Amino acid sequence: MTETILIASDHAGFALKEKLEQALGTLGFDVQDLGTNSADSTDYADYAHPLAQKVSDGEAKRGILLCGTGLGMSYTANRYPHVRAAVAWNPEVAKLAREHNDANVLVLPARFVSDAEGVEILKTWLDTPFEGGRHARRVEKIERDEQP
Repeated sequence: MTETILIASDHAGFALKEKLEQALGTLGFDVQDLGTNSADSTDYADYAHPLAQKVSDGEAKRGILLCGTGLGMSYTANRYPHVRAAVAWNPEVAKLAREHNDANVLVLPARFVSDAEGVEILKTWLDTPFEGGRHARRVEKIERDEQP
């Protein structure tokens, strides 16, 4: 069965989102685009919430979010249980986000990476497995049933 990857962006990430969708298709993934559909100004949270909800609910295993810095999207997505959204600006950060943190949402700072860099970051994130071991204990501590 082909894995479905969710993808969404605001206006700042729109152009790179389109490039990443093409790359995902070429790599054999089924892509579900949750918007935006143009470079017209939008609010990042309007696109981060639906993607994060689907990952949180288990409707999709992984997702990709893009905005200018990646920060707004990551703040929004990380409010959802079971979502570990990581801003990655190079392949090394993407690799560590997967290996050590089991990041299930990749967030790209579209204003700070080229199309080629974005595709390379994406490929690294997709290809890197979670190491588990001591990292699993740490990831488990992210989820909280009660307030501190």
